[in-house]
Amino acid sequence: MSARRRRRRSKRQRRSTAVGWAASAAGILILVLAANWRSAWPYLLGVLVTAVLGVAGLWLWRSHRRARAGDLAWRKGEERKARELSMAAVDALSWQEFEEYVAELCRRDGCTRVEVSGRSGDLGADVVGLLPDGRRLVVQCKAYARERSVPSADMQKFVGTARPEHRADVALFVTTCRAFTRDALGLAVRQDIFAMHRDLLGAWVGGATLESLLPLNGAGGGAARRPWGRT
Repeated sequence: MSARRRRRRSKRQRRSTAVGWAASAAGILILVLAANWRSAWPYLLGVLVTAVLGVAGLWLWRSHRRARAGDLAWRKGEERKARELSMAAVDALSWQEFEEYVAELCRRDGCTRVEVSGRSGDLGADVVGLLPDGRRLVVQCKAYARERSVPSADMQKFVGTARPEHRADVALFVTTCRAFTRDALGLAVRQDIFAMHRDLLGAWVGGATLESLLPLNGAGGGAARRPWGRT
């Protein structure tokens, strides 16, 4: 205990000594400035102006950063609102209108020879066409309620027809609901089917190109490799 007290006493003494020296230096500086005020005041004024300008510049820079961050957050919020409004319009489409709308998105992104089946018994090929690079695109469209999940059975049917029946190079399963079940998504990844759920569809509706969305698949990271085995 005595050793600890000595250390504390030593620290207090060193602190007091440092404060004393600082006070002495400040006093000497004040005396020197007072004795040479006429020649020293321009320099003091320059230091003061520089300090004020520095503080003002720092405040403006921080204010600008806060304003930019706020503007960016506002823009992102507006984009989300616009996307939800767009998806609300998509939700209001009938299943036939949804297939036509998906076909229009394909055409917007440069696909050619785009056709809509518009009939039952199409074996999963609701929309077919050619991607800009010439690959054959086959699309299965499911206009489901947003709360639903696409079951594995739906994916199995599409897997069984997309390539064997329709010779798809790129097979796309697009839905308005929020998710695919784990089994459905796993099957899609294993069989090179691009699973586009509501969030990815929202990005497509909002202007993202199909080409930019292809590597994402499912939940945005479900594929451990590029989704397309054929090129």
